[in-house]
Amino acid sequence: MSNFSFKLGKEDFDLSRKSLIVGILNRTDDSFFDKGSYFAFDQFLMKADGLVADGAHILDVGGVKAGPGRQISLDEELERVVPAVAALKERFDIAISVDTWSPEVLEATAQVGAVMGNDISGFADPRYLEVASRFELSLVATHIRLAPRVADPNPTYSDLIGDVSSFLRERLEMAVSASVDPLRVVVDCGLDLGKTPAQSLDLLRNSATVAKFAGRPLYLSASNKGFLGDFFGLSVDQRREATLMATLYGYTNGARLFRVHDVKGTRRALHAIERIAEAALVNS
Repeated sequence: MSNFSFKLGKEDFDLSRKSLIVGILNRTDDSFFDKGSYFAFDQFLMKADGLVADGAHILDVGGVKAGPGRQISLDEELERVVPAVAALKERFDIAISVDTWSPEVLEATAQVGAVMGNDISGFADPRYLEVASRFELSLVATHIRLAPRVADPNPTYSDLIGDVSSFLRERLEMAVSASVDPLRVVVDCGLDLGKTPAQSLDLLRNSATVAKFAGRPLYLSASNKGFLGDFFGLSVDQRREATLMATLYGYTNGARLFRVHDVKGTRRALHAIERIAEAALVNS
């Protein structure tokens, strides 16, 4: 099994040098970045139009933010996400991912066209994997120390890189045991999810180690996150260049899927580094 082979829907990707850009589409009214600016359905669709025009390969739809906030019921999450996925499927010929840790939401969205589940809980509910197997969905296995929506202000690890790597490897094995094709699984270190800013930076620096141990492509979700703001002293609306830096650093260390707000800038940056990698291979 190649570390850089990835199946998404009916497509097979060789991610040895190619990368995939995941455009963030929040159907939330309390996102840390967009503050609900496209929560209204018409605005949501306009935002999707822009992400597709800018070159997104995947659209990732989420109805509940990862961090603490107002309680969102299952019915409310379904109401936010299922019609959104159905509308995107009708509007675009593009892969749709769902940012949820709920097996009920995953199943309902798979029925209307989603082909990928982005689970930041690390498959805390084993039914999630059963749904993924039944619908032949691709998956993001994410490391988190506690659980989504739970504050974790003082996370401690005996061996940060080893603990995260082992967790992700175990999640891959869980998926395979549930009859999920391993080529449909990618892994995410979960930057800012139960990590201090310093720990998130350490994981970014050691992306290659994590990807190699897990044996799967790395899914990098660093866009405008708090650890970048802390390190560079930037407010949330000033982190574009730092995000692009993290993207390029991640690419050179094994990351191949990038969940981002700025699709156009990310696409340009990755296109440049992919061309450099191809030229180096030709001239070697």
